[in-house]
Amino acid sequence: MTIIRWLTKPVAYILTLTMLIAPTAGGTEVGRVFFDKQVVVGSQLLEIRGTGILRYMRFIKAYAGALYTLPGLDPGKVLADTPKRLEVAYFYALKGKDFGPATYKGLARNLDAPEIERLRPRIDHHNSLYVNVEPGDRYALTYIPGIGTELALNGRRLGVIEGADFAAAIFSLWLGENPFDAQFKNELLGLDG
Repeated sequence: MTIIRWLTKPVAYILTLTMLIAPTAGGTEVGRVFFDKQVVVGSQLLEIRGTGILRYMRFIKAYAGALYTLPGLDPGKVLADTPKRLEVAYFYALKGKDFGPATYKGLARNLDAPEIERLRPRIDHHNSLYVNVEPGDRYALTYIPGIGTELALNGRRLGVIEGADFAAAIFSLWLGENPFDAQFKNELLGLDG
């Protein structure tokens, strides 16, 4: 006999409801996607700074994202040599081969041509790590000073690219002067609403 059989129906109902809610109690929800409020990067605890939804052509929800930084980090220093993580949960399937052209297009908006050429071997290696994603898949881009930028899919590490310069460049796609989407950038930085 299970313990639930000994409980009255109202108590069993409340217990069941509590078990369903408990896993998300420590997180933040955006677009029906849940993100933890804190993550450990290296030996440091990062806090969620902001969440948002990137929209394609203003109406189509492409993905939900969350940015984690050190507590109190000045938004103007988000691309500095400091730990950070961007998690992105996809609403649509995408082919891994499509990430590379989008990366170069975004980098061209934030870096000059000589800088892109200098970083090209590391950018190409990074782009080669991407695989196809399905709705619900989640990429995490994590920068650990002195180690590099890790790309992971659904918690599985795909690779690490060295250099604070590479981290600043790749995070500029979302957080630079000319990001993929300014509204999404502001949401990630906690500057919007």
